[in-house]
Amino acid sequence: MNGKSICAVFFDLDGTLIDSAPDLIDAMHRLRAELGEPTIAMDKVGMVVSKGGRAMLRAGFPGIAEARMETLLPRYLDLYAEQIAKHTRTFDGIDAVLANFDARPLPWGIVTNKPEHLARRVVAELGLAARSAALVGGDTLAKRKPDPEPLLHAALLANVDAAHSVYVGDDARDIEAGRAAGMRTVAAGWGYLDGEDPREWGADIVVARPQDLIPALGLD
Repeated sequence: MNGKSICAVFFDLDGTLIDSAPDLIDAMHRLRAELGEPTIAMDKVGMVVSKGGRAMLRAGFPGIAEARMETLLPRYLDLYAEQIAKHTRTFDGIDAVLANFDARPLPWGIVTNKPEHLARRVVAELGLAARSAALVGGDTLAKRKPDPEPLLHAALLANVDAAHSVYVGDDARDIEAGRAAGMRTVAAGWGYLDGEDPREWGADIVVARPQDLIPALGLD
């Protein structure tokens, strides 16, 4: 990519900017304990974080009925919110990438399917809120990714041109949304891939590590 033509970079949140799986897994353990369910391995929960709360509940309660899942989802999110940033951290290399953007300055923002109030809270806890040019959550608008509207809204909030922006994400829906919004897309190979090959998503670039983003975007 030509770094000189990039006016902003937007990121998915869970699995791209932050490693939130430990706290989401912990909330699942607490939910099962609250319901009197036995302890089970939670590896699968961590693998599907980028696919949302329902996917995590399906992994944390194998064979769960859809109706029960919908009933449990609010409580699961409440338990998660109680300790939303106990173990959550930015991925190794992300802090340096964001510092590079801030120094240029190059605006960056967040577009996630996580409920906005949870996204804002964890971003604030990690000290990123004041630095982000835009944050759009999964319930900010009537539509969510893979629809492009949240990305276009983020570009509007950041006062940048979507056609000269980049979207970075660790799920096929991220790449689909970015392409539909007219943005250039980067598949985050360090995310919660659940065995998927990000090279199959049709992204402009696949990046294995956060620290590789700067040269991949032509910003070195």
